[in-house]
Amino acid sequence: MSLQGYFLTVFFIKMIKVLKNDKNISPEEFLQKRRNPIYVILDNLRSAYNVGAIFRTCDAFLVKKIFLCGITAHPPNKKLLKTAMSSELYVPWEYVRETIDTVNLLQKQGIKVYSCERTTSSKSIENLTFSYPCCLVFGNEANGISKKVLSASDEIIEIPMMGFKNSLNVATTAGIILYKVCNNITEN
Repeated sequence: MSLQGYFLTVFFIKMIKVLKNDKNISPEEFLQKRRNPIYVILDNLRSAYNVGAIFRTCDAFLVKKIFLCGITAHPPNKKLLKTAMSSELYVPWEYVRETIDTVNLLQKQGIKVYSCERTTSSKSIENLTFSYPCCLVFGNEANGISKKVLSASDEIIEIPMMGFKNSLNVATTAGIILYKVCNNITEN
């Protein structure tokens, strides 16, 4: 067997094990698993497809809970369910009318709130050390995070960018930042 064939075989064996483990547990049992000390707030997202994609990402990183605020779609929205691909069953979530109420509640519990937004005062995630437990706020695709929530946040963070548009899709942003935050946990 060639070296390339060996790596391909090992890759498929690992993939099969992962898929097997995934199928042997009910949503109720999975929700009891130990989760990362990370909360996510979606502040008035307008695309149900983005919300569904973020559910999948939060499932991948074992996020403790998602707060769906304001106009943000929530299950059983058909568009959300299409992109979530059942991950909404495996991630605890709650709908809250006002985003700022959730921010205030989490801060009272000692949870540091990081708003993900490009501003003149935002800090790059490159060299940032996150405090845990933490909450990540992601904002509306057109208008961003509300000024009230930005003002209440403990820190405003951003992904360094080089392109002309200087922005990413909110679901893409959530994936990059959640990877960084979870990687930070395993390093410490």
